[in-house]
Parts: sequence; structure tokens; C-alpha cells
Amino acid sequence: MTKNATTSTWTTAFGSLQWLFFIFANTIVVPISIGTAFGLPPETVAGIIRSSLIFTGIACVLQGLWGHRYPLMEGHSGIMWGFMLNLCATSEALGMSLSDIGGGIAAGLLLAGAVSVVLAAFNLLTVLEKMFTPMVMAVYLFLLMFQLVFIFFDGMIQVNADGSLHVPITLFSFAVALFVMLIRIKARPAVGNFSILIGIVAGWAVYVLFFGPAPAAGVELDDFRLPLFPFGAPNLNVSIIAATFLAAIINLSNNIAATRAVAGLFGESVTPKQLNRSYLLTGGYSFASALLGLVAYAPFSSSVGFLETTRIYDRRPFLIAGGLMVVLGLVPVLGGFMSGLPVTVGNAVLFAAYLQLFNACLREIRGMSFNAVTIHRLALPILLGVALMSVDGSLLSGLPALVQPLLANGFIVGVIVSLILEWTVKWDRY
Repeated sequence: MTKNATTSTWTTAFGSLQWLFFIFANTIVVPISIGTAFGLPPETVAGIIRSSLIFTGIACVLQGLWGHRYPLMEGHSGIMWGFMLNLCATSEALGMSLSDIGGGIAAGLLLAGAVSVVLAAFNLLTVLEKMFTPMVMAVYLFLLMFQLVFIFFDGMIQVNADGSLHVPITLFSFAVALFVMLIRIKARPAVGNFSILIGIVAGWAVYVLFFGPAPAAGVELDDFRLPLFPFGAPNLNVSIIAATFLAAIINLSNNIAATRAVAGLFGESVTPKQLNRSYLLTGGYSFASALLGLVAYAPFSSSVGFLETTRIYDRRPFLIAGGLMVVLGLVPVLGGFMSGLPVTVGNAVLFAAYLQLFNACLREIRGMSFNAVTIHRLALPILLGVALMSVDGSLLSGLPALVQPLLANGFIVGVIVSLILEWTVKWDRY
């Protein structure tokens, strides 16, 4: 099929389910992990899960119908997810309570949301576009790919209560990833286009058959409580606010990277109006994230990998899946059933799907030439960022509190270094 063609009824139906599983698998683990990191009670975590399901569905539909208008998932940002988990892990080193950190995050998100809405409302996004050159976008996508692959690879590994490796489940998750890749490579398009759906359904069924219900099954979504600012009331913690604001602004620039990458699949260019609408929505979502205790939202550049894996470019399955996500949040029994998806299976399928993101990274640097000097503009920020991703945040405890939250996040450091290199070095001379 062509990228502009509409799909048949059956393809739309199965494509919608495939999008639903993809969006759900990218969503469900985030509120659970963040709620656990902040030590929230189960009923509050249940409320955040339901909010995540409903709000993610609404966010996808609004972007698909009015924002950038592409089949491009809008969900919890992997950048902000990792950033918030890092802050929680280093709370003792920072000498702050989790509620102080949560309140600073909320204030930073509110400030970033306000700035992004102003930029979109007054057509000032050209400033960000000039800052985020193709080279910065390449660094951005490479670091995003590494961060996400690290997360999903770690999620494929099952660890026992005593800290030892659960070998059978771990091997099974790698087998699921290989199974999805083989379907994508070897099968006919009529089957290969649904490799993600097949991998999740078959992997889930085999998992239950051999290992029983997944540990995540049975979440009581009907027993929930949803206070405002569940992580902590907004405060004036300058170091956390500054770090969160900077991370959120970099995250919001994902609108540029994601929409450009997806538009490239359609042979189109993103218009300023599309970017303005997309930023306006994502900025509004930042306010909601602060109020409801959600990880900040952004268009998923990784949707490019999903689209290239499934080769279904019609927008209808995506919009239907967004509506189904809202239903999962509104009907606790359905959301509870879907929460039984084994974490290792979901991560294995996402790992296989996100391999395609590497292609989007290569497209950003296609046509560029490098020598012994100019390779630094690409290699230094990427390798420095990846190196910092592997550093224990507690090792930074001796540094000033203002910079600790930033240096603990390799993604942010890598992008900042790339921006500095592009601003200060005239690479054309070399």
C-alpha cells in the first residue's frame, strides 16, 4: 500500500489493536515506576494509572486530529521519565525529601508549560528551530534511542526476589524480541505489518501458559484516589525547578524532531502551523502533568520505528487506538486486564520495534561528511551522554546541588554539549 492510501476494514481493525498495545505498553509502566519511586500509596498510584490511560488517549486523538495531524504517539516522555527517576534515586545525595523534589518538578513543569504556550501563541518557535539544527537533532535522536533501548533491555531481564537472574523468563523475553524481528524480516507484508501485535499476543499467551499470570496482573484500578500534585505541592526549590525547566524545554523540542521524522516517512515537510499547534497542545499537557502527577508528555520519535515496522501509515487506526485508551481508563476491569501484560514481553516487543529508530538517526546525518576534527561534533556529545547514563547519580553528591540534577542525566548533558558545539565552533572551516 502507499503511504497515503486508506486501509481496509480488517487492516484498520487489527491496526487499531496493534496501536493500542503499542501505546499501552509505552504507558502503563511509567506511572507504576514513578509512583513507586515517590513512595505513593497504592490507591494514589491506581489513580495516576487511570489518569495516564485516559489522558494519553485524549492527547493522541487531539494531536492526530488538530495538532501535527500525523499517526504519532503522544505519551509520557522517556526523557522526563528518566530525569524524574534519577532525581528520586539521588534524593539523599541532594539532601532533599521526595516531596520537596516532587514540588520542584511540578513548579518546573508549570513554568515550562507556560513558556511553550507563549512560544506557540506568538509564533516564536523559529527560535527553537534555529537552535536545534540537523546535527543537534541527530544527537538528540541517537541519545533518545540509547536511553530507551537501555530501559527496555533492562525490562527484558527478570530478577528474582533474592537478586539472582530468572533465566527462563529472561531467555523467553529475548526469544520474543527475536520472534518479532523475524516476522518483520521474513514474513509477507500482510503478516509482517502486524509483527508487534502478533509478538505481544503470542508472547503473552505463551508466558501465561508456562509461567502463570504476570506479577503486574490484578491492579485494583477501581480503588483509587487522585489528589492534586500527588508528588508534592509546587515550591521554590531553585535547583530542581531550573533542572526540570531545562529538561522540559529540551523535551518539548521533541516536537520538532518527532514531527520532522514522521513527515519524512510521508515525503512531506512540517509546516509552521503544524508545529505551533503541536507545541500548544504539548505545553497544555505540561500543566496537566504537573497537576495530576504524570510524567510530562511529548510526541514519540520512536513512533517512526513503529511505523517503519508495521508499514501501516493510515491515521485511522491510530485515532481509534487513542479512543480505546480512554475506554481502558474509564472501565477499570478492562484496564486491569490489560495491566496483566507481562512487563518482560512488553519490553521485548518494544525493544524489537525501537531498533527501527536507528534508521531515523542515520537519516539525520545522511549526506554529512566527517573528518578527524568534525567527527567531534557528533561523537563527543553522544559518547559523553551515553557514558553519563551509566554513572551512579550518588557519585555526584560532592558537586553543587544546582548542577547535580543536570549532570545525573546523560541525555540532557549530551544535547547541551551539542548545542554549545554548534553555537561556538565554525565547523565549516574544517
